[in-house]
Amino acid sequence: MGKETKTNAMRILDRMKIPYTLNQYNCEEFIDGVHIADMLGQSYEESFKTIVTVGKSQGYYVFALPIDKEIDLKKAARVVGEKNLELLPVKDINKVTGYIRGGCTPIGMKKAYPTVIHESAETLPQMIVSGGRLGEQIVLKPDDLLRAVNGRYADIISER
Repeated sequence: MGKETKTNAMRILDRMKIPYTLNQYNCEEFIDGVHIADMLGQSYEESFKTIVTVGKSQGYYVFALPIDKEIDLKKAARVVGEKNLELLPVKDINKVTGYIRGGCTPIGMKKAYPTVIHESAETLPQMIVSGGRLGEQIVLKPDDLLRAVNGRYADIISER
């Protein structure tokens, strides 16, 4: 694979010497992570989506959680020390992260935002996150993702 086809996320993992596998698939239209996991026969537990939020302080925060779960904004705000959080509007994703909806990964955003990975990842042998572009996924060990984003694990999902 030539350099020109690598995303910022892949270049960062390569630079940090973090092993990963690249999954590529045909993506005509991004619906959601559950649809992609079903299409590829992947487990929901290992497949993580990236959620970007903005706090009362106007700071941005990144959360990675299983694709079939919903973020609990109150829990997530407590974890990052904010009074409250709101989801970043889809129209602002590219401006803030450098990625597009469906291709947003916690690795290699425009700036290094505080990042939290749902604690369920800690026990997994591997996890799947977006590769930084539609139709690409990165498969890696959860602790390697944690190191790549200088993040932490926490309970951030809704119990509903």
